[in-house]
Amino acid sequence: MPGVNLADARRVIAAAEKKAQEIGQPMNIAVADDGGNLVSHVRMDGAWLGSIDISIKKAFTSRAFDIATKDLATHSQSGDQFFGIHVSNDCGIMIFAGGIPLKRDGKVVGSIGVSGGSGEQDHAVAEAGAATF
Repeated sequence: MPGVNLADARRVIAAAEKKAQEIGQPMNIAVADDGGNLVSHVRMDGAWLGSIDISIKKAFTSRAFDIATKDLATHSQSGDQFFGIHVSNDCGIMIFAGGIPLKRDGKVVGSIGVSGGSGEQDHAVAEAGAATF
């Protein structure tokens, strides 16, 4: 089963960009392959510079644990089973909403990470991108 290629990543990013434009929030959008490696990234005009790294790490996190980052955040609060996970992987784990696994035939083969707005906005833009996959 093939993973995410550049054509896939461009299609996912285009759909995410469209959603970001609709809500009026410039975003950083990253797509990773099945190994969590960056395939493509876009920083929309006006998107925060600090969100470049965050979007890439959200994509990695979502693939590394095959879970939406907003769901991982729920389980990583003080006293929960994954508390402290954000400092694992050389602090490369992001537990803010906006990372979603990309699935093909029910198997995770990549991910999208979005950053630049509120958690709700990031997740909505990531969902729009993932829906095209």
